[in-house]
Amino acid sequence: MSNRPIHRWVEMQFKPENINEFLAVFESSKTFIRAQPGCLSLQLVQEPNQSHIICTSSIWESEEALNAYRNSPLFEATWAKTKPLFQSKAKAYTYSLLDWQP
Repeated sequence: MSNRPIHRWVEMQFKPENINEFLAVFESSKTFIRAQPGCLSLQLVQEPNQSHIICTSSIWESEEALNAYRNSPLFEATWAKTKPLFQSKAKAYTYSLLDWQP
């Protein structure tokens, strides 16, 4: 595994009627996610022409830090509330950052 920070994108397509419910889940979880050891940043972005497509963009000190979060009770609880709101399966991408400034 790399010693470089990593950038994690998770693309989620929601049933249109569930977008506000997801935004409420994110709002109640974001402070706790950002406080996770190794989380350097977390943003929420939305496709401008397809509002049901929302992505999380996060930067982590390492893949180990991301995996520790993904194995945490916080992730488990947040994902359990989020997953039923999907229109289709989420897509996740992880990249090593070659050049990054906080």
